[in-house]
Amino acid sequence: MTLPLRIVLIEDEAATARNLEYIIREIKPDLEIMATLQSVTEAVNWLTEHHNSYDLIFSDIRLSDGLSFEIFRQTDISKPVIFVTAYSDYAIEAFRNNGIDYILKPFDEEEIRRAFLKYNTLIVPDIEMERARMASLLQQLRSATKTYKKSFLFHYCGRLVPVESEKIHWFYTAKEIVYARTADEKLYIAGSTLEQLEQALDPGLFFRANRQFIINRNAVDTVEYFFNGRLEVKIHPSPQEQVLVSKARAMLFRRWLDQ
Repeated sequence: MTLPLRIVLIEDEAATARNLEYIIREIKPDLEIMATLQSVTEAVNWLTEHHNSYDLIFSDIRLSDGLSFEIFRQTDISKPVIFVTAYSDYAIEAFRNNGIDYILKPFDEEEIRRAFLKYNTLIVPDIEMERARMASLLQQLRSATKTYKKSFLFHYCGRLVPVESEKIHWFYTAKEIVYARTADEKLYIAGSTLEQLEQALDPGLFFRANRQFIINRNAVDTVEYFFNGRLEVKIHPSPQEQVLVSKARAMLFRRWLDQ
């Protein structure tokens, strides 16, 4: 009897983790998802405790408390890793950390299916073939480019209004509706979730501040220290709600601003 493939997911966005798990189960219904880990700290603890009791890792790179590469520095991981991320900058480092594939968000079923095929080739070792495959894959990744959403087409007063992404200063969700506020203080309803927008927008320009806000770098006026290690971000146009960045994401936010 063949044992089911045992998989670990490392992803801090719940919606993305659910989507990834759904696609994985569609491709391999008999596999076992052993754990879904949301941070560097949680992953280090779990992987240390369950050393080599899994077969394959799917991992995001930017987590709430740092880059997932820190996990591989703190634990002894010999199993292959498929990286699934919104950032193309880390491809070389990913392959230095057990990476066998590098998938850019937003991903689809075909990309995950191809990643499983690559994993299957590792079961029958062929050193020369594997070296050639890895060299080809690295070359592809070096030339890979990620495109981001440049504009939106909003419904507004019975019309369709095109708005460039960089002119939107923040996205905000309330009562399951996502709003887009522009630099000239116009308000539109966006037909996407914040999770979908986060994957589609340029991460150099936009940052997911919390569960309610994605903010544009150009919207930030000042950043103030807030209670319990959080940051309060003053943005314009000014929303009715406070924009707070959690203690766990504060360092990532400061790095994002200080590029």
